[in-house]
Amino acid sequence: MLHKIWLCFIVSAFLTAIIQFFTGTGPESFQHVMQAVTEMVKLSVEIAIGLIGVLAFWLGIFKVAEHSGLIDKLASLLSPFLRRIMPEIPRHHPALGSITMNMSANVLGLDNAATPFGIKAMQDMQSLSANPDRLTNAQILFLVLNTSSVTLFPIAVFLYRAEQGAAQPTDVFIPILIATSASTLAGLVVTCMLQRINLLNRVVLLFLGVFFSLMASVILYFTHLAAADLANQSATVANFLLLSFIVIVLLVGWKKGLDTYDLFIEGAKKGFETAVTLIPYLIAMLFAVGMLRASGLLGMVTNAIGAAVELTGFDSRFVDALPTALMKPLSGSGARAMMIETMSHHGADSFAGRLAAVLQGSTETTFYVLAVYLGAVGIKHSRYAVGCCLAADAAGILTAIVVSYWFFG
Repeated sequence: MLHKIWLCFIVSAFLTAIIQFFTGTGPESFQHVMQAVTEMVKLSVEIAIGLIGVLAFWLGIFKVAEHSGLIDKLASLLSPFLRRIMPEIPRHHPALGSITMNMSANVLGLDNAATPFGIKAMQDMQSLSANPDRLTNAQILFLVLNTSSVTLFPIAVFLYRAEQGAAQPTDVFIPILIATSASTLAGLVVTCMLQRINLLNRVVLLFLGVFFSLMASVILYFTHLAAADLANQSATVANFLLLSFIVIVLLVGWKKGLDTYDLFIEGAKKGFETAVTLIPYLIAMLFAVGMLRASGLLGMVTNAIGAAVELTGFDSRFVDALPTALMKPLSGSGARAMMIETMSHHGADSFAGRLAAVLQGSTETTFYVLAVYLGAVGIKHSRYAVGCCLAADAAGILTAIVVSYWFFG
């Protein structure tokens, strides 16, 4: 399915450029599209190079943690839950530990750690695959949880709102958490229905209940803090936990008599190799996304939706923030630019400005995540993963719109 979507992006962008050129609405459309292709190709290599250090470091730490037994202990915390929603992963398999670490880093908003742990999880699950070219059920569910992952501290959104002059930059905090939670739940439900996994299992319901109760407690505490205090406290907590994990891993490894230095080097080498293998997959996905954006097709889609909404007589204020929603599954930087442009044009505290911020924090960059994680294990056939990920995105976007009307009128 992924290859069909990829080809659709390219052909659609090409046809849109042709239409704009011959109708006179975009006389330089071909130049813009080709410029975007060149920029995206360069960006792909820059991203991969930027990932080399991060991947090498965290996979080095992960190698020590694996040999010291810490990953097994961490995996035991989520193992009852993960084994029920990913039944094909055996008890005590290394994948459970890497999945746990990835999900924890995502919740804390630690992207620099979440991606290496996610790549490690995909590689661990790949060892269980009978067909190395196709995603397993567990890998599909893992991808869906990543592209819709709940992030407790969307700090970047608050900072951009503050820069744009928002009176209370954190007033989108609760709407973002509600929207991203809806995205995750929708993705989980849709994927588990396709895989015929029972989500009404007592253990699953218990874990979900505990998780959302903890989220509610965090919301009650942080929602009353000013933007600067929330940013400082959440960053302090997240970085303290991360640094503590690094130190504990190395000390436990040393106490068990392991050669932590050699283990770290061994893991770091794997990180370097993985980053290099990502380049072709990133180029393939990002240049297609760049063409789609530069052709102006997204703008046409937004205008068409706006016209349709006005014809029905419904409130069309949400249309002004839709460019952020349409761009987010394709490009994180593109969606960020759309959010800033919306806040700059309409005002940070306008309905459109607030909705754009909620949309920015409600979902992940789906196609980037797919490119990185599928590239890390060399998988070509994504099966129904794209559909499930986009279903989660759609749920997050719709919830963001509804919640924004609820909170901001």
